[in-house]
Amino acid sequence: MKIISMIPARYSASRFPGKLMQDLGGKPVILRTYEATVATNLFDDVFVVTDSDIIYNEIVNNGGKAIMSKKEHECGSDRIAEAVEFMDVDIVINVQGDEPFTDTESLTKLIDVFKDDHDKTIDLASLMVHITDEEEIKNPNTVKVIVDQSSFALYFSRSPIPYPRDKNVGVRYFKHKGVYAFRKEAILDFYRLPMLTLEASEKIECIRYLEYGKRIKMVETHVEGVEIDTPEDLERAKKQWK
Repeated sequence: MKIISMIPARYSASRFPGKLMQDLGGKPVILRTYEATVATNLFDDVFVVTDSDIIYNEIVNNGGKAIMSKKEHECGSDRIAEAVEFMDVDIVINVQGDEPFTDTESLTKLIDVFKDDHDKTIDLASLMVHITDEEEIKNPNTVKVIVDQSSFALYFSRSPIPYPRDKNVGVRYFKHKGVYAFRKEAILDFYRLPMLTLEASEKIECIRYLEYGKRIKMVETHVEGVEIDTPEDLERAKKQWK
């Protein structure tokens, strides 16, 4: 299999505009994420795909590979799909641009899902982290996921799922980490299919796959790092980077 990583990078993020160009240990967040992804040595190629000249130039001027989006896109998956449509690849790993703590162990687990899927029944795979903090469980910026007995995703939500009506049943809560592994066919299907109401309501792109009957294999990881969605996240990342 030919496996590449695509890092979607939008400059004008709604919650924290310009976050990918914020300084983290002497380099912008997006460059840290790109370098961490390359350093895993898991991919035949790694690209940043962006709508921003600033981000494009930052990556290219530091010896990296970047692609400028030709169209406006609502989400990272659409941006990646446009970039890979005519590429000769089998598996595409979407690493979010605000994930500078991307690690080899977690990405290896995602790739192994497809190496073991000989009948090609899995459309995409993604990561989840067990969480216990009640504030994080309630936080709408934390996307939660529930899975079946085989770890296939049932639903994603910004609300606490499942609702804790009975706290004595031993429910474990999982945060969805926005790192995806797609079969090329799956991400192109995503690109061509219109957004439906559940995705539009939650603003969680992977819900589109569920609404159209795709199978998402979730993989638990114990490596959390820091996703930089807010200025407060950036401060936490700076402390952890040291």
